[in-house]
Amino acid sequence: MHQIHEEKSGHGSTQSALTLAALGVVFGDIGTSPLYAFKEAFTGGHGLSVSPENVLAALSALLWAVIVIVAIKYVWVVLSHDNDGEGGVLALTALAHRVMGDSSRRSRFVVGAGVFAAALFYGDAIITPAISVLSAVEGMSIATPQFEHFIVPITIGILIGLFSIQMKGTSVVGKLFGPVTIVWFVAIAWVGVSSIAQTPMVLQAVNPLHALRFAVEHTDKAFFLLSAVFLAMTGAEALYADMGHFGSRAVRIGWYGLVFPALMLNYFGQGALLLRNAEAASNPFFLLASPSWLLIFVVLATAATVIASQATISGAYSMTLQASRLGYLPRVRVLHTSDKEQGQIYIPSVNWLMLLAVIALVLAFKSSGALAAAYGIAVSGTMLITTMLVAFVVYLGRRPFRRVTLGALACFALLEIGFFVSNLTKLEQGGWFPLTMGGLIFTALVTWRDGTQLVAEHRRRLDIPMEDFMSSPMKGVPVVSGTAVYLTSDLKLVPNALFHNLKHFKVMHEQTVFLHVVNENTPYVQEARRLQLQRLCSGVWTLAMHFGFREQPNIPEALKFIQPDEEGETPDLDPMKTSFFVARVQVVDGPGGLSAWRCALFGWMTRQSASAATYYKLPANQVVELGTQVVL
Repeated sequence: MHQIHEEKSGHGSTQSALTLAALGVVFGDIGTSPLYAFKEAFTGGHGLSVSPENVLAALSALLWAVIVIVAIKYVWVVLSHDNDGEGGVLALTALAHRVMGDSSRRSRFVVGAGVFAAALFYGDAIITPAISVLSAVEGMSIATPQFEHFIVPITIGILIGLFSIQMKGTSVVGKLFGPVTIVWFVAIAWVGVSSIAQTPMVLQAVNPLHALRFAVEHTDKAFFLLSAVFLAMTGAEALYADMGHFGSRAVRIGWYGLVFPALMLNYFGQGALLLRNAEAASNPFFLLASPSWLLIFVVLATAATVIASQATISGAYSMTLQASRLGYLPRVRVLHTSDKEQGQIYIPSVNWLMLLAVIALVLAFKSSGALAAAYGIAVSGTMLITTMLVAFVVYLGRRPFRRVTLGALACFALLEIGFFVSNLTKLEQGGWFPLTMGGLIFTALVTWRDGTQLVAEHRRRLDIPMEDFMSSPMKGVPVVSGTAVYLTSDLKLVPNALFHNLKHFKVMHEQTVFLHVVNENTPYVQEARRLQLQRLCSGVWTLAMHFGFREQPNIPEALKFIQPDEEGETPDLDPMKTSFFVARVQVVDGPGGLSAWRCALFGWMTRQSASAATYYKLPANQVVELGTQVVL
């Protein structure tokens, strides 16, 4: 990943390679929206009747909404507000928190909103594979009607295969993503141009007056139209979330150079088809293709939706890793699937839970049209919170052109509020799902944060301050050779593990190191800032070890680069002489603190957490785990 960051500013072949890779990952979600977005404007309970006026109005609204929200807001404004090169709502939340400080009520509100947006993202990450693959496989029923009864089983089979290969990583498959996506965008642009050539009057929809006139004359219908138009922008959040892998320049080149023109040509082609044949509203995307090319189009659409699903699955892994680093989830088992790129990770627990949820969604909703109702709420809510977070960063960070940017963000927010409220009308048809899931995940995230804070407070009340410990000589305690490294959450307090060691083994080591791992609000930490060694007295040190929220903590690897303290000394960390002491917490319900059910949830999450030894890559033959009980 560091290598990728260094290459972002490159030119020529390097930039071309980054843009090609970005096409395969970043634009997969928004690139497959023509499969279902335009169709939703004319189907369902609030669908418009197919008339020239309505077709031109829907196309005009779709075009200008994509220009304002995606092309201007995300591709220019939001991509300019990164957290040391990283994007995504959690990275933006960490940046806003850093700008505002830790103590203000406003800061807590902003962080809470960002965490809720992250919770909604998980809903989006589950719906995207289901709706994308379903919408592609549904094309089979048009090519071969007898396949209609097999749409759901085929979809589930593709999804099981997709989630099963995640453990292999995307390093090999990823090389195919870019070229396949280019073929996809060229193909949808080609069929769009062919249709527009037959009915060129559809180009009148470029005029925004068609949408404005429709909104004034048919306010109620325009309100419901917003939820369908919004589906054309799902995946815009991925442009920001994945910018850390490729850089903003590659995203902008890919969007303006290929993705945006191809999408609009296809949408206008679908509109032209409806102007010629109103019955094509049932599935205008696949009916654009000639019968002889339809089966090939279905196969290509399926490949494109698998790529789109891959992007959101990988995004869920990254989001989980960031949430864990920022203290909103317990430690999780993370497998790195590439020796060259840190961003390619696999989290088994997240993978299989997502597969179960996606299969349940397909079985429950059975069609892409039914799932479309659930899709918009999660994405529109995340978009609105992203706008708010960027506004806080711009306002407090004293960014250039602050007033102009804030004015533009206010306009974006008004439009996104309209999209969000319009999507709320689909609450009963499926919109309840992402809100319910977002609420449950948000509860789990804040429960873990609150629980860990209470555990830390409990330890601060019981543990002895480091100053008191150092001032009282350990007379009569035998000293054994070797080095003891105690992991601690606070360098000002003596860790419980030391007292347990004294209680059970009644010895002190020749050298003692109190090690505290600091998770920063920045994605990466420079190697010069990684370790901070301080000598307390002869043979005793404190060591602060810093990691960014996008880095995988590896204590033994980091210790190889330890530098002498101010007196030129370093602890002897010879593996044959060093033992790591870690505490394993058991939570017990008690008076005050968390409610009983939240305490039970926190205790369950604690038991699912990866052990500190595994998480920090400590050698198994050098670790001593000591249990401690905490009453909340």
